[in-house]
Amino acid sequence: MAKNTPPPSVTINEVADLAKVSPKTVSRVINNEPRVRGATRTRILRAIEELNYKPNLNARGLASNRSFLIGLFCDRPGDYLSEFQAGAVERCREASVHLMVEPWDVRSPNIEKQIDTLLGQLRLEGVILLPPLSDHRVMLGKLQEAAIPVVRIAPQENLSASPSIGIDDYAASREVTAHFIKLGHRRIGFILGHPGHGATEQRYLGFVDEMRAHQIPLVPELVQTGNFVFADGLICAERMLRAASPPTAIFASNDDMAAAVISMARKVGLDLPSQLSVAGFDDAPLAAMIWPELTTVRQPVADMARRAADLIIQLEPRRKGWPEPMPRHLFDHELIIRNSTARPARR
Repeated sequence: MAKNTPPPSVTINEVADLAKVSPKTVSRVINNEPRVRGATRTRILRAIEELNYKPNLNARGLASNRSFLIGLFCDRPGDYLSEFQAGAVERCREASVHLMVEPWDVRSPNIEKQIDTLLGQLRLEGVILLPPLSDHRVMLGKLQEAAIPVVRIAPQENLSASPSIGIDDYAASREVTAHFIKLGHRRIGFILGHPGHGATEQRYLGFVDEMRAHQIPLVPELVQTGNFVFADGLICAERMLRAASPPTAIFASNDDMAAAVISMARKVGLDLPSQLSVAGFDDAPLAAMIWPELTTVRQPVADMARRAADLIIQLEPRRKGWPEPMPRHLFDHELIIRNSTARPARR
């Protein structure tokens, strides 16, 4: 009985013959190079679809001296990572590039050895670093030693060292704080994120400066650190709400911690938002799922991810280096006002 043999693979030459172009022109379209005119590009894409041509990444890599592999390094899973990953994957797939998501424990004493092991096994076109890794000196040093280009998300240190992408966290935080003040709140609590996260300091400074601009005193017991984690947010909220003079509003540095505030407020019997207003940051999916729906800052996470991946895909920094001046992109943010904020009840 004859064995079934797989159908022969379609070659790039067959695609070129059908599209009536050279194999080199097909290769340029596959690699998403901009030098192919619209009509020609469309004809090639139709030929690829008609023949069901699947580019061989190994062959592409050997021919172009590229690995077509980008790393996305993160600290922990969560809604922000999920949305960022989706945007980066979409852009990579358009360019037939593979995205590898690699989580790291920044508190691990073995992180330096773990980085060496990974970088010794893979040849990466570049790495996208999410905070707090975007300012992690060991990670940055190891990537520099390995000559791997880096795009950093929301870094705070040495901004000229590599391309960076983010929003104006300081300005966004001032907007949220101003929203509370405009509603009539004067006793406002604030929950900081992770101390090593680049946005943590900027969001807190925005809060402080807006409070001072309105000559509203900062109350030390109403400033807590929640590390961007729901469980820690619960602890911070309980401390504030059980204080002798609790806040009428709490601004949490991300939506997970804001959701924790709402949960704790319900546990202690408060009515929201009349007895407590709450705002978060990021506009994660849960912001519109909880009740009351959360006032928060929306940042275009998927668009930021696409841009980060695109910098590596289009500029090919491993072969060509980064251009001057170093790319830096600040995306617009938006204050989304929902039902979790209102004027404080009269006392």
